[in-house]
Amino acid sequence: MGAYILRRLLLIIPTLIGIMVINFTLVQFVPGGPIEQVIARVQGQGDVFQGFAGSGDAGSNAAMSGDSEYAGARGLPPEFIEDLEREFGFDKPPLQRFFGMMWNYMRLDFGESYFRSISVIDLVLEKMPVSITLGLWSTLIAYVISIPLGIGKAVRDGTRFDTWTSGLIIVAYAIPGFLFGILLLVLFAGGSYWQIFPLRGLTSDNWSELSLLGKVGDYFWHIALPVTASTISAFATLTLLTKNSFLDEIKKHYVITARAKGLSERKVLYGHVFRNAMLIVIAGFPAVFIGVFFGGSIIIETIFSLDGLGRLGFEAAVARDYPVIFGTLFIFGLIGLIVGILSDLMYVFVDPRIDFEKREG
Repeated sequence: MGAYILRRLLLIIPTLIGIMVINFTLVQFVPGGPIEQVIARVQGQGDVFQGFAGSGDAGSNAAMSGDSEYAGARGLPPEFIEDLEREFGFDKPPLQRFFGMMWNYMRLDFGESYFRSISVIDLVLEKMPVSITLGLWSTLIAYVISIPLGIGKAVRDGTRFDTWTSGLIIVAYAIPGFLFGILLLVLFAGGSYWQIFPLRGLTSDNWSELSLLGKVGDYFWHIALPVTASTISAFATLTLLTKNSFLDEIKKHYVITARAKGLSERKVLYGHVFRNAMLIVIAGFPAVFIGVFFGGSIIIETIFSLDGLGRLGFEAAVARDYPVIFGTLFIFGLIGLIVGILSDLMYVFVDPRIDFEKREG
């Protein structure tokens, strides 16, 4: 197992470099770089892309290609443009900038945001609590609901209970999280009906003045709606996964043998079937958490006015804040690759009979 983990760890390096190369290359062809953003602000334009209308080839991303003839820069002194290029590092060729960026990242130096006087790592740590809240609680609630429900559906396969719950699961899966979030706001956050939950934020303005119990209650009061909106689709998928996994195991010969020996149905189900059936469900916990953590959070965060990593990434992409874009891409790419290894280790933890080295051989 040690050799397998070592190989997986070594594969992280070329995989991460490949991710960064592809995204860095794509950015070269995206118009509206950070220098264009500054020029638009200096000239009082509300939208940087207005400067590209009807400009043809002049509207390409000159900031990344090194060309100093920026669209919309007419009337600005050349010295101003040169100073901007030097400040953002665009006076160097793209290849040199890429290798310099990767060298800094290998030393865990992610630079500073172009448009915010704060380092990228501090910015990520500042936004992290919101995304961790959505990802962790949504995943835990999905598992707490899905596993018992999936087991119940497998045991009662084909019954009225199975049919009705399947209908509810299909409806839950079909409803987009953002649409469900809007519905929750309209119903329970003062939209048109009841003012039960707050509209925005993770805590109230007077949170620091509350008692410990009051702080805990205030925290859960604020996250109730966004976590519910984030959980709905994951809950549906995990329930069906649990049910199908149990059904596959129940039909195997060892279950028939256990029943023939006179073991009770409960002991057969939880003493023999549960461990094997839950292998894929429990081992996938890290991947599910990362999926909820990264996927779809931007819409939920926007709807509920939460300042998390989803909104950070979106705002950085719009503003062409390259240090934030590439820094977060590197950090999250590394986390995603490590979580893939953790998922494999979870398989071995749940069922020690699994040996990835023998399977590779």
